[in-house]
Amino acid sequence: MRAIYPVLLPVALAILLVGAVVALPGCSAATEQPAPTAPPADTPAEQAETEPAVPEEEALYTAEYTPDGTEIAVITTAKGVIKFEFYGEDAPNTVAAFIERAEEGFYDGTKFHRVEPGFVIQGGDPLSKTDDPMVGTGGPGYRLGAEFNDRSHLDGTVAMARSQDPDSAGSQFYICLGPQPFLDGQYTVFGQVVEGMDVVRQITAGDEMQSVRIERSE
Repeated sequence: MRAIYPVLLPVALAILLVGAVVALPGCSAATEQPAPTAPPADTPAEQAETEPAVPEEEALYTAEYTPDGTEIAVITTAKGVIKFEFYGEDAPNTVAAFIERAEEGFYDGTKFHRVEPGFVIQGGDPLSKTDDPMVGTGGPGYRLGAEFNDRSHLDGTVAMARSQDPDSAGSQFYICLGPQPFLDGQYTVFGQVVEGMDVVRQITAGDEMQSVRIERSE
């Protein structure tokens, strides 16, 4: 019987260790980030990251602003300026909400908290202003209804991040680093970079949006 104990002890410790890892609080869905995730080259998109639960008290938001097609978003970073046009006819409420928040200064000081080379850069979470450990789960306090459309995810496409609920976009958005056709029809595409893709490609995680302004063309 003495020879059995050295064998059973490591097994018992392994079982306890696995149980402790599963119970870690950081592994809940509420701490995961709302974003599209590129699938590995040889695996299906279903293996992408999951997203956080959206609080039930966050109501669907209807913007008051009406886009007129002249607006251009101007994102200033330490690495340069990024400009993108809006698809106001394809995603009018999403565009209007983004413009409202930008003109309030909501995005100033937020960071690109997520960068996936060859896939997307993502930012717009107010929690990133203070490097909150829950960054990736924050938003404006409301949800936007899905405005999925026929726009493709091209190099420089701007779209809203969301959780598994189609109507869960808020303030977080992403910019594509190359075409991402597997995302088409699943996220609200609302803009396209028209200037500064060289800056987009230089962005690294933690880079700040010093300001986000709205310009209007003549």
